[in-house]
Amino acid sequence: MESILWILFTLICVIVSGVILLQEGKGGGLGEAFGGAGQQTFGVKAQGIAKFTGYMAGVLVVLALVISRMRAGETVFTTEVAAPVPVSDPTEAPTSTTTAPADTSGGEGEKAK
Repeated sequence: MESILWILFTLICVIVSGVILLQEGKGGGLGEAFGGAGQQTFGVKAQGIAKFTGYMAGVLVVLALVISRMRAGETVFTTEVAAPVPVSDPTEAPTSTTTAPADTSGGEGEKAK
């Protein structure tokens, strides 16, 4: 049953993508590349293709919800929790002390030339 829903979901994704590309926008759309067949397929006005796109998008959302509910009990993660790693307190002062490197310049620094 789930495999049939996945096939329908994929098919509707492809259909919605194609129909969206066939729609004529402000710049003409990809539908003109195919001789304007996009809007004539669904009627003279753009209302037919817009309604079809809306219906297909609605079916896509419903299928996504159904598949999600079917898979709600499944998980790919294990439920076992590893032992917690001890974390040091960030307010504690560090225990190791570091010293500054020794000054090897002779105390005079660089001489001007």
